[in-house]
Amino acid sequence: NFVPTPDEVVGVALPHLEEAKDAVVSFGQGCEGEPLMQWRLLEESIRRLRDKTDRGTIHLNTNGSLPDKVARLCDAGLDSIRVTLNSASSRLFSRYHRPRGYTLREAIDSLIRAKEKGMYTSVNLLIFPGVTDRASELECLIKLIKKTQLDLVQMRNLNIDPDLYLNIMGSGRGIGVSEIMGLLKDEFPRLQFGYFNR
Repeated sequence: NFVPTPDEVVGVALPHLEEAKDAVVSFGQGCEGEPLMQWRLLEESIRRLRDKTDRGTIHLNTNGSLPDKVARLCDAGLDSIRVTLNSASSRLFSRYHRPRGYTLREAIDSLIRAKEKGMYTSVNLLIFPGVTDRASELECLIKLIKKTQLDLVQMRNLNIDPDLYLNIMGSGRGIGVSEIMGLLKDEFPRLQFGYFNR
C-alpha cells in the first residue's frame, strides 16, 4: 500500500538527475504495478523535477492504458515513454495482457499522444518465436509503427511456459525473429532496435 509523496520522489530523483552522467529516472519497471495508476503523483513529481533541472531523462514504462494522463505527464516534463506489448494484434494482445478498462487502442493512442508532444517513444515487444514472427503479426506491427512513428523497438524475450503460451495464442508458423527484424529495418530505416532504454 506504500505510495511515496512528491517530496520523497524528488528527494531521490533530483540528486541523480543533477549529478549522474546520462542520468535516467524511470517510473515503472514492470514489477511494482502500473505507474499511471499514480498519475497525479507522477505529474507533480515530474513538474517539480523539471522546475529544478532540465538535465537527464525522465522516462515512463507503462501499459499505456490512460492516454489523456500520458499527455499530462508529457506536458509536465516527461521525456520518453515505453509501452509493453506482446503483440500489435488486438486479439493476441487481449489474450495475453487481459486488460481491464482499456484495449490495445488506448496503448497505441498513448504512443501517438506522446510522439505528438515530442517524446522519444518505444515499445517493449515481448518476443516469442512462432508467435511474434508470424506474417500476420508482422503486418500488424508495421501498421503500429507507421501509426505511432516509434523510435525504438525493444526486443524482450517472453519468459513463459511455451505450451501454455501457444495454447493461449493458437498455433502458427513463424518466419524467424531475425527475418522480422530485417524486414522492419528495410521498411523503417530510422527505427532502432535494442534490449535496453536508450
